Amino acid sequence: MQQLILGSSSPFRAELLHKLNLSFIQVSPAIDETPLTDETPEQLVERLATQKALEIAKTHPEGLIIGSDQVAVIDNTILGKPGNHQKAMMQLKQASGREVVFQTGLALYNAKTEEMQSLVEPFTVHFRDLTDNQIDFYLKKEQPYQCAGSFKSEGFGISLFSKLMGDDPNSLIGLPLIRLIELLSNQDIDILQLNQ
Repeated sequence: MQQLILGSSSPFRAELLHKLNLSFIQVSPAIDETPLTDETPEQLVERLATQKALEIAKTHPEGLIIGSDQVAVIDNTILGKPGNHQKAMMQLKQASGREVVFQTGLALYNAKTEEMQSLVEPFTVHFRDLTDNQIDFYLKKEQPYQCAGSFKSEGFGISLFSKLMGDDPNSLIGLPLIRLIELLSNQDIDILQLNQ
């Protein structure tokens, strides 16, 4: 099998990919993630996922490269990574009692054949009605300041939600494995057969 490369510095994405029991390396792509004018959240994450894969291909021309990008969206507004406690408080207060859609762009690029596959996988999170004290407690406990939307669903962030809706819970963490298995299958890689 070709060298599989995860084009991401995220330890959470790497942990998810390990679930498939595949051998891979992790390489962090350096790209400009600034949204383009009039670009929708879906267009943004798909473009960035493909750009990340193409960037890694420059140094790994024989690889099979996974690119992924995610944004949290409320009222068509992208919630970025808050970076600090104050901005995270604002984000979670805005999300309280509402639904937030996570759009995850996924790309699989075969650098050898120059074949690109890409898609966008949505996942909707319904937030409980949260008090300022609850938000403050959560943020101090988990400090999710580098996470889009100001929470870690794989951790204590699950306590913030009333309902989750989507085809693949892994996409909420940033790597939709069900769809990735489909893309790998299109490259004649059968996950089940490989793990026999």
